[in-house]
Amino acid sequence: MEIQIERHPTSDKLEKLGVFNWSIWTKEVSEFPWSYDQTETCYFLAGEVTVTPKNGIPIKMAKGDLVTFPLGLFCTW
Repeated sequence: MEIQIERHPTSDKLEKLGVFNWSIWTKEVSEFPWSYDQTETCYFLAGEVTVTPKNGIPIKMAKGDLVTFPLGLFCTW
């Protein structure tokens, strides 16, 4: 299970995925556990975050990153 990060995808790719029609989720600075019961893709509009997969290495992602989290991933945000 691997988190996939595409740094600064093209506007065309974002439009084809419909990113600009996705709902926006915001969160104050915090740390919390999370798991994925389906594959989920997000696009970071602002900020920076570190996600640590269970028994894995911390991964940093930030504004402009298109990130896909796999089904079954357990992690800490």
